[in-house]
Formats: sequence, C-alpha cells, structure tokens
Amino acid sequence: MIKRLSFLQKNLTVVIPLMMLAGFVTGLQIDASPLKLLIMPLTFLMVYPMMVTLQLRKIVEGGDLKVQVVTQLLNFTVIPLCALLIGKLFFPDSPYAALGLLLASLLPTSGMTISWTGMARGNVAAAIKITVFGLLIGSVLTPVAIKLLMGAVVDIPLGKIFQQILVVVLLPLVLGNITQQLLLRTYGQAHYQKDIKPVFPPLSTLGVVGVVFVAMALKAQSIAANPAVLAGLIIPLVLLYAINFVISTLVGRLFFSRGDAIALVYGTVMRNLSIALAIAMTAFGKQGSEIALIIALAYIIQVQSAAWYVRFTDRLFGEAPEPLVQDIMLAGVFSLHLGNTLHDALRLLAEEHIHACAVLDSQDRPLGMITAAVILDALADGRPQDTPLTNIRLEPALLIPAKASLKEALARMKRAHEYKILIPDEKGAITHVLTQEEIIRHFIQG
Repeated sequence: MIKRLSFLQKNLTVVIPLMMLAGFVTGLQIDASPLKLLIMPLTFLMVYPMMVTLQLRKIVEGGDLKVQVVTQLLNFTVIPLCALLIGKLFFPDSPYAALGLLLASLLPTSGMTISWTGMARGNVAAAIKITVFGLLIGSVLTPVAIKLLMGAVVDIPLGKIFQQILVVVLLPLVLGNITQQLLLRTYGQAHYQKDIKPVFPPLSTLGVVGVVFVAMALKAQSIAANPAVLAGLIIPLVLLYAINFVISTLVGRLFFSRGDAIALVYGTVMRNLSIALAIAMTAFGKQGSEIALIIALAYIIQVQSAAWYVRFTDRLFGEAPEPLVQDIMLAGVFSLHLGNTLHDALRLLAEEHIHACAVLDSQDRPLGMITAAVILDALADGRPQDTPLTNIRLEPALLIPAKASLKEALARMKRAHEYKILIPDEKGAITHVLTQEEIIRHFIQG
C-alpha cells in the first residue's frame, strides 16, 4: 500500500493531470455536489501527515538569520504583490481565480522545499527552518492579507478563514507534533526515522489527489461550457513561477553562499499548495472549486519547474562542495547497553533488519558494536542467549565527526570493512548514524 502511494508521490506531474481528468469526467457524468462531504476528511488526510514529520524544534537553532529574514520578506511582500498584479492583469472579470493565485502566493514552503533543497545539495537545515517559519507566519498573515488586498472586489469571510486555518493548519500542527513525540517516546528516534517517518508523506499525497479530484468534479460543468478557461489559468501561473525563480535566483546569487541561495530559492518558489487547496475548498463555499482549480494546476507547474531547476543549480551557483557526513547522516541510533543480552541483540537485529547496532555506556558513549557475525560466533561457541553483553567481545565502533567529509567516511569504512559509522555530539553521546544505505541513496540521487 505505502509503496503504491510512494509511486503517486514521486509522479505528481502525471498523477495530478490524471486525477483532474478523472474528476472532470466524473463531474460530467454525475451530480458531483455530494462529493463536498469528502472535502474535510480529505483535507485532514492531506495536512495531518505533513505535520507529523515537521521538525518544530529546528526554529530555535541559530546560524542562518540572514537567509531566514530575506526569504520570508520575499515570501510575504514581493511574491504576493507579483501574484496580485498578475491576477489583476489576467483575471479582471474573474476575481476568484485571482484570489486563488494570491492565496497560493501567501502560503509558502512545504515538504517539497526540504526535498528539492536536498536534491540540489543546498542548506537543508536552513530549508527546514524556512518551512516551519513560513507555515507559522503564513497561517497568521494570510487571512489579513487577503482581506486587505482583495476585500474590495471579493467578499472575504475573514472569520471563516481564520476558523478554517485553525482546523486545517493549527489543529493538525498540534496533533501532528503530539503524534511525533508519542512515536519517538514509544519507538525511539532510530526506528521512527527508519520505518515510521517515511510512511506519512505518501498518505498526505493521497489526500492531495483526492482533493484535486473533488475540486475538478465540482467545476467540470463550467469547464465543459468554456474549455479555454484552463489555458487562461495556466499562462499566469507559469508567469508567476518564472518571476519567482528569477527574483529568488538573483537575490541568492548576489547575497548568499551556494547552500543558502538554493534554500532561499526553494523556500520562495515552493508554495504550500496543499494548505491553500484546503482553505479554498473549506472557507469559500460555492466559489471554492473555482479557487481550487488554479491551485490544482499549480501543482503541475511547481513540481515540473522544481525538477528542471535542479539541473541548473551548478551553473547558477557553482558546483557543490564536497559532501559532508552531516549532509546525509540519520538522526537516532539503534543501540543496546551492557545490561542487555545476546537475545536482545538478536531480536533487535531481526526486527529492524539491520546487521549491527551500537553498545553504549550509561552516558550514551559507544563501547563497541554488536554485529550479526559476533552474535553467530557467540552462539556457535555455545553461549546461551541470556549471556549479558558484558561477556561478549564487541567489534570496535567507527566514529567520525558530523563535519567530516563523506570521502573520509568512505575511506574509514573501507579500511575497517565496516559500513556503519557512529556520529557523536559535542559531549561524546551518539546521536546520528551513517550507513551504507544512506551513502548509496546519496549517490543515486546526486
């Protein structure tokens, strides 16, 4: 099931048009109005999984204030004003289409910001903070900005928009953070990162395609009466994204390092279309489907343009520096302590499908590695499964700083014939791990 949903997530440029076509055909064949009942559950399915994986604690980390401030200034001044002008130019008689364009421009960043920044080998840590700040600021400013900028031409239900933001943004944000903390306490950081966290983004994608289907079905009759409306929506969208790319690229090149510049570009160009779609469909009644239509089309342009931009980042910002361990390491380490037994080690390796885990002291400092080979040797020697690890010969643990180069990590792995490296924090406690799987994934994506 999750593999199929992951396929949808990785192929949005194909899946979104197909779901729009399916919704269009459905809306022509049946009365689509009962589908409105699906909007709220689909909206929650779309937003809640995204909030579970959001790293709120990142907002307290410092070190990149300049790129954070400039990115949000672009997000909440330049880009919305561009969207407003384009809307006035292209939709003088369609205020709700113009509102859809403005709504998308006021809700910056999404999980795509982080993903594409990583693919382009930009500053992922900065991208995470840009995403969190953009979501929080956008939730507060969006209703007020819409009222100020378009309240004269469109009836803006300010109270209802705030209410829907509470329901579709803040409530999932709180519940998602609670869920994340419960999962971390129950399963630990390592299991959460490896097996649980990857489940949520595909579920969010299911909600996205469902809402797109419903929006298109509700709008099908009016589109059939005037098919040229789709072309009229795509042109201003392409123009807005093109302007966004140009402005953010110029600012990035002039004022920031390569990593921060890429985070800025994807932190401004990528809009949180899922939340924009949710607000459109829940806060604006009958006009919601018209607003949602332009947002649904924006998915196609956003994903495709982001993919193409990755190919040009080296030309625009220079080649990426040699990757560091911290660029691809995973938070959380599967570990045991000396009080554990051979049976505990066997069960951990079997349940998590790993070949080795760290053995730590009471301060979470590494004492060595318990590997599948060590366990099998002990069992072959007749050791009972309740043998404590204090009586087992451990393999030496490979340690490397987070700021070491990936090249150095590979050299250490080769010398030791061990393909799992532990990364300590400043106090010596093991907090991250680098394995052969992350390295292989890095080279495939790069």
